[in-house]
Amino acid sequence: MQQRNSASPYFIFPRKKYHAHFVRDGPFGCDGDAHPSGWMTESSFLKYMKHFVCNVKCSKENPCLVLIDNHNSHLSFDVLDYCKNHGIKILSFPPHCSHRLQSLDRSVYGPLKKYINSACDDWMTTNKRPMTIYDIPGIVKTALPLAATPFHITAGFRKTGLFPLNKDIFTDADSMPSYITDRPCPHSTTEHTIVTARALPPIPLPGPSGMNQTSNKSLQENECPSPEDVRPFLKAQPRKNLQRKRKRKSAILTDTPVKKALRDEQTKEKEKKKFL
Repeated sequence: MQQRNSASPYFIFPRKKYHAHFVRDGPFGCDGDAHPSGWMTESSFLKYMKHFVCNVKCSKENPCLVLIDNHNSHLSFDVLDYCKNHGIKILSFPPHCSHRLQSLDRSVYGPLKKYINSACDDWMTTNKRPMTIYDIPGIVKTALPLAATPFHITAGFRKTGLFPLNKDIFTDADSMPSYITDRPCPHSTTEHTIVTARALPPIPLPGPSGMNQTSNKSLQENECPSPEDVRPFLKAQPRKNLQRKRKRKSAILTDTPVKKALRDEQTKEKEKKKFL
């Protein structure tokens, strides 16, 4: 981050086996792996971290910090052990915050998508054949230098408040959009609260003069109801009490106590699968 550079890309191909010619036209120093799903896995992430170490040249004498989310592929004990031995500190994001805290999402991926779309249009104009996944590395080679610039990279860290550190980068107003869909927890009452509109003020009718009577009634009787009173905001139904995956919190995953807890958890999960 301080050097304002970036590691070469790492591609995951939806194939059973990976071959070096998959990335022959890709950016300099790029590498890749293959998995039938096309998604990152524990083994692929370990290979990527080895690729990362070769690019960044980090060590215990020259440590670096890696910020990631809590995806299962990032929590492998082998990965965390390898990172710790090579001077990499892994800090995970809190749940549901990666769209705010991932620096590349905030400043690099947006321009990258635009440049990739433009490069795809140019490729389709030049090549008179269908595009395949093996053409993607060459397209990324054209678009990546335009998006992953020192200005965009440093702007992402500044926008997320990570560097320079800004603890007040987010305010309560940033959480307001989730107010409408806030739902009670499963352990809370499941009774639905019926919200009714407030009664409208009575319409005055002709009658005896009331000039001699002091009208000290509350001014609320003459207030007009707000749109929210007439038609309240829709609220989501209470959450169903379903068994979901354990919610994780922000932690330094390479710390020994955290690694030990993750290892014990993964061991228990493997033992459960044996009996199924």
